[in-house]
Amino acid sequence: MFIRIVKMSFHEEKIPAFLENFELVKNKIRNAAGNRFLELYQDKNNKSIFFTYSYWETENDLENYRNSELFNEVWSFTKKLFNDKPEAWSVDKLASIK
Repeated sequence: MFIRIVKMSFHEEKIPAFLENFELVKNKIRNAAGNRFLELYQDKNNKSIFFTYSYWETENDLENYRNSELFNEVWSFTKKLFNDKPEAWSVDKLASIK
């Protein structure tokens, strides 16, 4: 399993549209084949910055999602709201302490 972290920065007036759309698609993303976890975070100091954390069984599962109609719809809508280039990282979980 690995984790995908995506940092997105939005025009302030576009944040409600992003959140509304995320609410509509979050369960579809979470139920994509191989997805095991999805969370959305908002920066405490800069309210225009958001992060998604998603856990995937395999890199191929993420690639299948990224090539899906759902991703194309979500990304086509979301990228129009950005005020800066998004950043993404794929990381392996090395430890989890609960």
